[in-house]
Amino acid sequence: MRHWPATETLTPRPAQVGSAGGIKLEVCTELGAVDEVWKSFQLRADCTVFQSFDWLYQWQNHVGACRKTTPVIVLGLDNGQLLFILPLAIEDRGAVRRLTWLGSELCDYNAPLLATNFSDRVKPEEFGPLWRSVIRIIRTDPQLHFDMVDLDKMPGMIGSQINPFLNLPVLLRTYGAHIATLGMDWTQFFLSKRSADTRKRERRQFKHLAEHGDVRFVDVRIQEDIARTMSMLIEQKKSSYARMGVEDIFARPGYQEFFRAVVANPNLRDVVHVSRLDVGATPVATGLGLKFKNCYYLVLSSYQDGKLARFGPGRAHLQEMLRYAIARRFDRFDFTTGDEPYKQDWCDIDMKLFCYVEAATVKGQCVVTARTAVNRAEHFVTDRPVLRRALRKARALAKALANGLRRPPSTGRAAGNCTQSADV
Repeated sequence: MRHWPATETLTPRPAQVGSAGGIKLEVCTELGAVDEVWKSFQLRADCTVFQSFDWLYQWQNHVGACRKTTPVIVLGLDNGQLLFILPLAIEDRGAVRRLTWLGSELCDYNAPLLATNFSDRVKPEEFGPLWRSVIRIIRTDPQLHFDMVDLDKMPGMIGSQINPFLNLPVLLRTYGAHIATLGMDWTQFFLSKRSADTRKRERRQFKHLAEHGDVRFVDVRIQEDIARTMSMLIEQKKSSYARMGVEDIFARPGYQEFFRAVVANPNLRDVVHVSRLDVGATPVATGLGLKFKNCYYLVLSSYQDGKLARFGPGRAHLQEMLRYAIARRFDRFDFTTGDEPYKQDWCDIDMKLFCYVEAATVKGQCVVTARTAVNRAEHFVTDRPVLRRALRKARALAKALANGLRRPPSTGRAAGNCTQSADV
């Protein structure tokens, strides 16, 4: 492990510094001051792709800056060696200032970056006091005042280590994430996931697609074509949101700019994977994936609504992305956050997600109390199928009335940056 340079300056202004249990803590509010250390650490640390520096740097540039978000990067050093990074931030949401994960909304998983020996160095019973020390050091800076801690979408495992935040009184979310363990052979994997009847139906649909032109999976590599395909994907997603009667996330300030910047960033060239399914000269499905360590993450996917949509172009494209991941020896294909039914067809790992809320002021306590009550109510409904179905119908009807639709739209989950492909 690389030693922290003794002469390296972390921030243009003095960082907040403290210690806990022999671990030195430093708080930095400038991403550019820690880029080299962070990029080096992420290569050997346990983390997900959403904790990679360039992903969060682009988020801060295009989304966080619009919101006046302040990065709060906590570095933990043990005998001069980097032990962990907490990519936190302070955001104003209404009248409440929250300490949250940096880029939380556009990260399917929020988590610390951990050295591989973190669990040996920090025992479960020691993390609570360490976290209290982190909070105290952040609050020594008057500019970093916050009303509550709001840490969402935390996985139970980070690499091979249990997420240390699970040692705090976390709440279980009502949704999770789904992952497929890949083998070494596409045919074997495919046959293990699709029944004979399903394969027959999909062959028939593929034949109908092929009647309209050669069906080709395009691994998009030329930058101009990447930008063009990303524009297609955004437009397809916007149309999909409109059909379902849900919020168009690309209408949020900075979201389109963020995704366009991510696919154009040369530092992410080996991470970003933009792909397309073409039928003849017509692009019918598009996707954005991220390649990180031994995992392929599916971030966005969609298809072109039209006469070919009934032949399952989104499904055919998904199968090609799975084939692509297997051919490149990825161990896992992560469908990321969301419980869309089609994911169960492919996945063998269901990942639970957690959140942690903590009040720092009376104003924050009001929000924490409400959030806890809502989470409890969501579990009450989720655990009762009759209530869950009734709630889905009520939401669908409300969306239909709000959007002036003649019939209720699909009720598939479409929050955040989860993948949405109605034909899969």
